[in-house]
Amino acid sequence: MYKEIYLVDDEDLVNTINAIHFRKMGMEDKVKSFTNPELALDDLRFRKNKNDKTLLLLDINMPEMSGFEFLEFMVLENFPESIEVLLVTSSISQVDKEEAKKYGKFVKRFISKPLQIEHLEDYLQASFT
Repeated sequence: MYKEIYLVDDEDLVNTINAIHFRKMGMEDKVKSFTNPELALDDLRFRKNKNDKTLLLLDINMPEMSGFEFLEFMVLENFPESIEVLLVTSSISQVDKEEAKKYGKFVKRFISKPLQIEHLEDYLQASFT
């Protein structure tokens, strides 16, 4: 099971809705929410136990830093593979889906917004069975 769950989306409402999904699954105590991806990246950098299993829901289109730039930092700084990324985005671009494949070490799924609780439950069941 995940030690921490990061919600990274520039829209606070999206993070709130996603946090509600985790609350319904009894995981609200693990959730950290960020509207600024740079702050989320810093928080990940300076965690005590960097190998804790972590789930990261990441938006692609954000003004400060795109989800792909975020992933690039993860690669360049050699973040551990214990961080699993779900790209949750309004993008339906095939180009974005292809770009996501470059980060296969981290990106486990490409999910369209709005995130449905069923998507999360399916992913969690597949990850832990």
